[in-house]
Amino acid sequence: MKIMRMDEQGFPEGWIEQLRPLLGDALPDFLHALNNGAPLRGVRTRKGVAPPAEAGGKVPWAMDAYYLPLDSDAGARPAHEAGAWYIQEPSAMTPAAALNPQPGDRVLDLCAAPGGKSTQLAAMLTGEGLLVCNEPVPGRAQVLSRNLERMGVKNAVAVSALPEELSPRWQGFFDKILVDAPCSGEGMFRRHPETREEWTVSSPTGCAGRQAHILRHAAMMLRPGGRLAYSTCTFNATENEGVIEGFLKEHPDFHLVPFSLPGLPPCGGMLRVWPHLVKGEGHFAALLEKDGDEQKKQAVFSLPIPGKQELSLTQAFLQEHIAENIAPNAVFAGKMIALPAELPPLKGVRVLRLGLQLGEVKGKIFLPDHALALACPSPRTVPVTEDQARLYQAGQVLPVDEALRGFYTPTLNGLNLGWGKASEGQLKNHYPKGLRKSIETRQGASSAP
Repeated sequence: MKIMRMDEQGFPEGWIEQLRPLLGDALPDFLHALNNGAPLRGVRTRKGVAPPAEAGGKVPWAMDAYYLPLDSDAGARPAHEAGAWYIQEPSAMTPAAALNPQPGDRVLDLCAAPGGKSTQLAAMLTGEGLLVCNEPVPGRAQVLSRNLERMGVKNAVAVSALPEELSPRWQGFFDKILVDAPCSGEGMFRRHPETREEWTVSSPTGCAGRQAHILRHAAMMLRPGGRLAYSTCTFNATENEGVIEGFLKEHPDFHLVPFSLPGLPPCGGMLRVWPHLVKGEGHFAALLEKDGDEQKKQAVFSLPIPGKQELSLTQAFLQEHIAENIAPNAVFAGKMIALPAELPPLKGVRVLRLGLQLGEVKGKIFLPDHALALACPSPRTVPVTEDQARLYQAGQVLPVDEALRGFYTPTLNGLNLGWGKASEGQLKNHYPKGLRKSIETRQGASSAP
């Protein structure tokens, strides 16, 4: 690999030359911001949940979003594991805000891991409609699925497939699509200076080819009249304006849609977030609309229906332990689930998560799923302190009133942590073993942006 020459400030010289036409006289201010400004952190909170105490002012362009100090340990707290908030870089919140899905929409996040934008889209849908989240890399898809569970998302489907595997199956199915494309990552040069050394002159061109490929398949899955948001966390024009201009030439049935977000300048359909002008790292977002107006395609997908005993045991548990109406209507991977109202064809697609996992029936016993506790309020709760919450999430047994029997949810400031089964003065731990961490390893943990 050819080693890129670096200037005296530690930036690739070829990269600076690519940016010079874009920035002109503002180039020194931009480079100074990358080398001398502090990286920005942000946090989005679950609806009705207070942000971390150390959170600063609101991020104006996103719902329930705040700036977070760099030294915050919010990602290591029990509330984080229970889905109180998602730590995300502020400018990364702009594409979902531009797409602006409405409750009831069918939404596809095509390049979704680790889940920051997916969970933001889910919050905007407020549990209505459908959110399909795709990540082609299996390991990253598992992280995505876990974050959907952690944030209590009920109406999402997590899949792992290449865009070209999905587009023939899902033609014209979605109202809104987000393509947060893999990119050269120049927007991370301030937060992770070591990435500057990985950049080469050919990086943008290589990424642009892959981005154009993903966009072509995304276009096939959008219904006429639907909208598509494209985004990157990079600065160069090749991966941003260049990709969009090339796409529009290939797809004359698409056009740019002007949009304006609070705290950011209005744009004609393409928005750049520059770190020397805005409180955020580098980001690019474009909003496009497909010409025409077509009714939604019929959603046809069937799963095994629960047997009478399975259904009876599940409904009995839900009635006693869940404080809202949840309808078990299918079985997936051996678990009872509550499906979203609409689903695309899923035959032949690797599905990791499908709607809300309720639990499984073993013999004559219903065992609730962790996802159910994180997604739904329960009348059977055991309030705990933060120290007790840490012990619970590490897999330890908690003391409870000796009169308590059966399943309860330990809660921290009203937030469900998971399930436990009370018996003889003890709350036996049902926190998933794969999620348990020692108290020591929690220090410094955080969400991916």
